[in-house]
Amino acid sequence: MSRPTGRPSAAAPAPRAATPATALRAPAPGWAIEADVVVVGSGVAGLTVALRCAAAGARVTVVTKARLDDGSTRWAQGGIAAALGEGDTPEQHLDDTLVAGAGLCDERAVRTLVTEGPDAVRRLIATGARFDADDDTGEILLTREGGHHRRRIAHAGGDATGAEISRALVEAVRAAGIDTVENALVLDLLKDGAGRTAGVTLHVMGEGRRDGVGAVRAGAVVLATGGMGQIFSATTNPAVSTGDGVALALRAGAEVSDLEFVQFHPTVLWLGPEAEGQQPLVSEAVRGEGAHLVDADGVRFMRGQHELAELAPRDIVAKGIMRRMRERGAEHMYLDARHFGAEMWERRFPTILAACRTHGIDPVTEPIPVAPAAHYASGGVRTDLRGRTTVPGLYACGEVACTGVHGANRLASNSLLEGLVFAERIAENITEGIAEGVTEDITEGIAEGVTEDITEGIAAGAEPAGAAERTEGPDERTGPSDPDATDTPDALGSPVGAPLLASEARYEIQHIMTHGAGVLRSAESLARAADRLDRVHDDAAAQLRRDGKTAEPGVETWEATNLHLVARVLVAAALRREETRGCHWREDRPERDDAVWRRHLLVTLRPDGALDVRSTDSEAFPPPTTPRAETESRP
Repeated sequence: MSRPTGRPSAAAPAPRAATPATALRAPAPGWAIEADVVVVGSGVAGLTVALRCAAAGARVTVVTKARLDDGSTRWAQGGIAAALGEGDTPEQHLDDTLVAGAGLCDERAVRTLVTEGPDAVRRLIATGARFDADDDTGEILLTREGGHHRRRIAHAGGDATGAEISRALVEAVRAAGIDTVENALVLDLLKDGAGRTAGVTLHVMGEGRRDGVGAVRAGAVVLATGGMGQIFSATTNPAVSTGDGVALALRAGAEVSDLEFVQFHPTVLWLGPEAEGQQPLVSEAVRGEGAHLVDADGVRFMRGQHELAELAPRDIVAKGIMRRMRERGAEHMYLDARHFGAEMWERRFPTILAACRTHGIDPVTEPIPVAPAAHYASGGVRTDLRGRTTVPGLYACGEVACTGVHGANRLASNSLLEGLVFAERIAENITEGIAEGVTEDITEGIAEGVTEDITEGIAAGAEPAGAAERTEGPDERTGPSDPDATDTPDALGSPVGAPLLASEARYEIQHIMTHGAGVLRSAESLARAADRLDRVHDDAAAQLRRDGKTAEPGVETWEATNLHLVARVLVAAALRREETRGCHWREDRPERDDAVWRRHLLVTLRPDGALDVRSTDSEAFPPPTTPRAETESRP
């Protein structure tokens, strides 16, 4: 790959932090490194981008919140969906995806997924991933999951597909010598004076060559941070899934979409009414192999509710379980797979078998108690088909992104495929830009000794050019805004009026969201949740104005603040969408309303902390453009 040469031009001012009125309060960076591309996250999406960019000659740094092999991908049990089997076609895969998405999928995005998916899986295999295969023919074994009319789910280790994909990609990244920064929480986006992406600030936990708050300067930033399940008390997501990527993107001025569509997995191991945090998942593949959902009397209640019964799309199964629980006054239902026998359980689902037995349940001899729990964000940071967001140079892929593939409800096992396919498309777009010299002004500055400007610019609390601009004509403005907020930085380089929330706020936010914006929602429950979330912020802001004090900057307070922002967006969108569609279930609006609501909600964060909520004209996304470009295009 050709590398741009020459001194940085006058159009390459020092990078600056996100909008001061919304940036996380943090110490000024004490160190900085340079790259062409910084990838935030180490799941299938992030590592695929990193490998493809590095192979094209780009300098890549991967930043991950835990260890490199501890991304969300490793928790995926079921598999990866692609039209690989005899008689299956991308068109059939497309049809199943569109049906599951309940009228809100962007068909262009889905067609991209299903047509490029099979070859992307083959390239993953070439990278080193080993899927379960027939001992005699060597052909990949395929199973079926909810919403799929054919067996098209490739799996590994029985029910350890994500762990195998993660192993293969991590080994490839290490073999390629790609720079990695582990145990690092990303904080905010850096922009240059023109409002273009110039890197990120981050905090490295522990001591080492890089520790504390620092910066990675790069002309392209790829968010692959995973989900936001920790906004609820019970979730299948790991503890690190605190919506950091969505929160960063909002503070940077990016649009997010479809955040109201949180998928609650129907069959999560029920551990009691007080269970909190990450809960064991019982994969949809168990139902795909013939397990039945039953109530305490052994009645298969999903029969008659959908043609696919237990294999209906997840939103339908989750609603079916919740309805039966309410009818029976029960806290859970049961998944009965005793007819599998010990040999099949041990061979096909060893991970799930071990998890159940750890909690005193033996699926070989008794039904598994299950209930829905937060599992996957169908929405996220809005992108186009190249993974580009509305902020120049900022990309997103995987669960943090909203490509339009999932619509109102994700089809089972499409998540790993989406991360894989769109990661390759992002890498292609980025490396084309580097080859053409698009990132010249950004990537050369450090080599010419401009590194000091990074820490100086952030310490000064400077605001990037254009950061205060926003899309005109929003449909609605919601949430707290602080009239006393100021852009004057305090000793930490953060603006007065931007409080951090105490770590304890995390549990309050989870309680608010579980009871107000969970599987069942209503205008009343959502309004109550919005009010309580506002009070959490207002109490912290009042203390800051009164005493000049806020929570100490640190991982737990940054995470709590991120969770609060993401929760506000979810509640605002869910309150606005006055219908039931996909995994958004409004008890007070039980019907789907295509005439009014077959469209997406787009949300941006104003510099004063309030939210702008507006809708698209149809189920198709308009092309992502920066707020400045949209404003200038108007007559």
